[in-house]
Amino acid sequence: MRHQFTRGSLLLYPAYVQDYLDRVTATDVTAGNSSGLESGVTDATSSFLQDLVSISYLGISGGVISQAASVIKASCIMAGAHTRQGSLVPVVGPAPTEFGTAGGWNYNRKTGTAGNGINNYLNSNRNNNADPQNSNHNAVYATSLIPGIFMGAGGPVSGGNSIGTTLRNRSNISANGDTVVGLNGATRSSSASFSNTLATFPIVSEPPFNGDVLVFARGTVAAPNTFNASRIAFYSIGESLDLALLDASVTALINAYAAAIP
Repeated sequence: MRHQFTRGSLLLYPAYVQDYLDRVTATDVTAGNSSGLESGVTDATSSFLQDLVSISYLGISGGVISQAASVIKASCIMAGAHTRQGSLVPVVGPAPTEFGTAGGWNYNRKTGTAGNGINNYLNSNRNNNADPQNSNHNAVYATSLIPGIFMGAGGPVSGGNSIGTTLRNRSNISANGDTVVGLNGATRSSSASFSNTLATFPIVSEPPFNGDVLVFARGTVAAPNTFNASRIAFYSIGESLDLALLDASVTALINAYAAAIP
């Protein structure tokens, strides 16, 4: 259930929501945009974060979102902010690090960020083996599809994982190749099988690859490959969860941004 409290014309968000909004706004200002987020954007963001807290995918400690208390361990809403830098402010976990051609990124407030498909990628700074072998998920919300890898770590064997439009692998977790506009993800809650946003596959888990999860590519930070130029508006990494619930929350957020942003 969402909780918003009003005092006159002032809308007060929960402290953990306001903390995230303040961090995004401060980063926008540092990046050269002091316009401030529209009320429709802040309301949509507040509803989204409160939804994730209500289904226990995000946890709160000391009035802010806590990685230790959350199922989602690393995540960015890569839309909504006025600047690309603002969109990389993490909801939870570490901020990602950009690599590649600085001018090669294409940011849209409504639909997210697209890479150049050549050398641009993000290091999520979340190790692929940081979550339990049989309790983990990766997910991205794509608003456009171009063949390649949305997110991955390592290669197609030996405990790597990937979510992409061109392959399915026998790894720790993996998404089927039949990806869609919208949420694409994979989650494992047992050693015997994993599920993605389309089906369940009886593929036994392997020890996960030891290396950071990349966005817009797979491989390693030193040797990324299979770059993707799709447009991504959200990503998350962490323990196992219900992809349908995550999908509903993220889809509502992106739709609300589209309506609120001029």
